[in-house]
Amino acid sequence: MNRPNVKNIDTRRVAQELFTLTYGAFVAQLLNDYENADDINKQLDKIIGVRIIDDFLARNPNIGRCNDFRETADVIAKQGFKTYLGIVPTISNWSIAGDEFSLLLDGNPLTEFVELPEQCSKLNYNQMICGAIRGALEMVQQEVECRFVQDQLKGDSITELRIKFVKLLEDALPVGED
Repeated sequence: MNRPNVKNIDTRRVAQELFTLTYGAFVAQLLNDYENADDINKQLDKIIGVRIIDDFLARNPNIGRCNDFRETADVIAKQGFKTYLGIVPTISNWSIAGDEFSLLLDGNPLTEFVELPEQCSKLNYNQMICGAIRGALEMVQQEVECRFVQDQLKGDSITELRIKFVKLLEDALPVGED
């Protein structure tokens, strides 16, 4: 028997598709476990959150503390999305104050094999992305609000994620330490 030519296998693509299918199965299970879309959206928001920053920093050891929110946006788009979803969204629509921006996704690997049934119109299938961003930034002392403004999965022409800086969080020392 001939062994398949493993040089032609794109392992990154295989891993990405496996993640996409696994995430889809996870969302399908949440649809079975919870009755309303708000509860499912809350679960999707918190599943990765604070856990992802440790993995991200381990994979990207040269990344230091960001000096401003624009630098944070660059790291999220150019390194975070590239690392985990294999895409680089466009950063746009900065607020005048420089505390809010949009990430525009032409394509979203998470939704590659997904069609939302009509009865799931309130489901924010991509909410895990918001939770990952919010949780990761919280672990580096930045409180942000994150939400989807447009979603191709819901018929919009593009997927737009809006991220707003709220405040810097103070480093908290463990109880009993000064």
